[in-house]
Amino acid sequence: MALSGPQQYPTELLDTTMDQLRTLIVVHEAGTALGAARQLGREQSSVQKQLDTMNRTFAALCGEELVLKQGRGRDALFTATGEALVELARRTLGEWTEGVRDARRRLGRTVSVGTTRYTLGFLLDAVERVTEDYERDDVDLKVTHVRTGDLFAKLRAKELDLVCGSVVVTEGEEAGLLAPYEVMEWRRSGLSLLTNLPPERLPGTSFDARELPRLPLVVSARGLIGRFLTSWYGSDYRHKLSVAAEIEAAHYGFELLRSGVVSGAMLVTRGIGEAAADGRLPEAGGLRTLEIVGEVGPRTEVLVGVFTRRGERDSYGPGHPLNLLWDALSRESGRWWLSS
Repeated sequence: MALSGPQQYPTELLDTTMDQLRTLIVVHEAGTALGAARQLGREQSSVQKQLDTMNRTFAALCGEELVLKQGRGRDALFTATGEALVELARRTLGEWTEGVRDARRRLGRTVSVGTTRYTLGFLLDAVERVTEDYERDDVDLKVTHVRTGDLFAKLRAKELDLVCGSVVVTEGEEAGLLAPYEVMEWRRSGLSLLTNLPPERLPGTSFDARELPRLPLVVSARGLIGRFLTSWYGSDYRHKLSVAAEIEAAHYGFELLRSGVVSGAMLVTRGIGEAAADGRLPEAGGLRTLEIVGEVGPRTEVLVGVFTRRGERDSYGPGHPLNLLWDALSRESGRWWLSS
């Protein structure tokens, strides 16, 4: 009688461990058993023993070994079966890891939170409110720095359960963008300019958005500013503006302007502009702030707040650590003054 269900799995396959699968993956990535041993913190002989075991197992099961030795100093040669099973091993370990994460998340054993640089302080203040509950229930809180451009991707992939940060929302597109997420809105704002240009060259405390093309600009191609400019000018905005310098991080732009190497104006979120003007951003000291007024294209804003997957909090009880942190952040929202 043919067996069905778990009884049909080959005994040799059941003897293969997840640790062996990991070793197979690392050998594939490192190229050699020696390289894998260094990454895993093991002896080469231990890694080679696992490879030999898997070779015998899958030669019996499939008719072909997984890895062929190529001689001293040469990378191991993976057979077609070996290549296929490396990919299967990656998926297997990935799915098990995600399954464990889902279980821990559902049971409130872990909470993974992302924050941008300028929202970290508010998250930490909220964490103080829940620390006693988390310690009592042995909750593992993981805090990760996240770039604005990765915010939603990490929520979708379930790498993070909650994010404090900013997104750019454009009129007519906002509802679709935010539909998959529950949003605790802290603030909406536009852009500002930080400049080292003298008042006679750039007077006043505000600047018309339609006049931006006439200014030498310092812009960040990534994150919020790039999305703002794309919304207003299209993906070829560099050809419509006078870009004096393109930067990766705001602090580099501050240094450029303060040093005088570049004379111009840096586009920042209004929250950063306000912080610089109030002296709460020492690295931008000495630069003047002008608020950008008006619109060039569709109404576009920076939305600062807290984001999580829609419906997930509702599936948990009020004492779940995600809900406790959400409630703590809602009490912090009144203190919000700086957008990312």
